[in-house]
Amino acid sequence: MKLNKIFFPLLFAIISMGATSCGGGGTDVVDSGTYDGTIAEVNAEEKEIYVETPDEKTLELYFTDSTRLTQEGQPVAFSTLKKDQQVEVTVEKMGKKLNPLEVKIK
Repeated sequence: MKLNKIFFPLLFAIISMGATSCGGGGTDVVDSGTYDGTIAEVNAEEKEIYVETPDEKTLELYFTDSTRLTQEGQPVAFSTLKKDQQVEVTVEKMGKKLNPLEVKIK
């Protein structure tokens, strides 16, 4: 009985700490609009990029089937994206997420 009083609250605390430390931390949600930035990370498996803006915000962008990705006005594959590339992103704020409508590689 005493073990349950100690074990379960401790287990809950450990699980809660792990859940808050995984992903999502350190990213920002901005208003719908167009932003310039630099790619900080590319996650090809998730079709996701992190873009750092000049005002020190980090945008987490999961590409959808409708996200337009271009370079010099021409459509390009997601595999074209690399860390440290300059991009212009047009996003739509949807609750606490950003939907990338268009990403232009500069």
